[in-house]
Amino acid sequence: MVFAALAALLVPAWANAANSLQKGACFAGWQQELYSSQGADESLEQLAAAGATHVAIVVTRYQENFDSTDIIQNESTPSDESILHAAKKARATGLKVMIKPHIDVINIGPADNVCWRADIGFYDDGDWDKWFKGYKYFILHYAELAAEAGADIFCVGTELSFAAQKTDRWIDLISEVRKVFPGKLVYAANWDNYRNIGFWDALDYAGIDAYFPLSYRKNPSVTELVLGWEKWKNDLRNFYRAIKKPIIFTEIGYASTPDAAMTPWKGGETGNPDLEIQKRCYEAFFHTMWGCPWLKGAYFWRWAPSPYAGGENNRQFTPQNKPALEVLKKYYSQQP
Repeated sequence: MVFAALAALLVPAWANAANSLQKGACFAGWQQELYSSQGADESLEQLAAAGATHVAIVVTRYQENFDSTDIIQNESTPSDESILHAAKKARATGLKVMIKPHIDVINIGPADNVCWRADIGFYDDGDWDKWFKGYKYFILHYAELAAEAGADIFCVGTELSFAAQKTDRWIDLISEVRKVFPGKLVYAANWDNYRNIGFWDALDYAGIDAYFPLSYRKNPSVTELVLGWEKWKNDLRNFYRAIKKPIIFTEIGYASTPDAAMTPWKGGETGNPDLEIQKRCYEAFFHTMWGCPWLKGAYFWRWAPSPYAGGENNRQFTPQNKPALEVLKKYYSQQP
């Protein structure tokens, strides 16, 4: 009886899918002209060949500290020309395009108290005013660029958990973005913060960067990982019923390390490569979540702008040149 129940859980959800899905990946690099390179072009061709229908082109600007009011670009920020090049190339391969701006904090602090974009925020209204003025300039610039690039979707923010509490400011920003960008809009909430967003009604999709922990131990089986998804699946279904807005996983991914299912947000900085656990995590996601009627797509983190990325000795998130890529191809090639 138990075996039969577990077997039922492993029936692929995509088998009952009724609507087309955004079969995506996050195309992310941190050099000014990398997106214009031949390697980046070849990488986008490989993504399309894997069955993807969408790509999220990531562009990152920076601030010095979590409480800095200035948002800057530097040598790690892709140039506008390279973004336009990547978008044009993606569309030529048949991929639809999302432009997904990020902010990274340069001075992240000590190891026991790391600050990141979710911590960006202030306790003084004047500082909030300064930051949102700069943030609006930053977002409207890329919204206009997304319109020029013919992008289909634009992401108005990513994982800004503290700043996202300022609901009225976001509603105003989204209204301004709609004046310059004609496509669909999404915000990418961190996996532990999506229920705290107060402006979902102003958007077309509820985006979640879906780094949900699936296991409390290393080396879990696919069946254990499928069971690990069940709680999150129920929570997300109830969330959808409450907001009545389609959900997309604006990011989802797993490093090639033994603890990938325990702490999916970690990027494989240490330890031995474990390509098998990454593959199992991909399998569990597709078996459990793919084809849920309220989930309209997923963007795997990350697809590197090089056809030679990944490989058997790589601990990082990319599925390129790894067994996980075969899982991706298997499900992305399914119809619809």
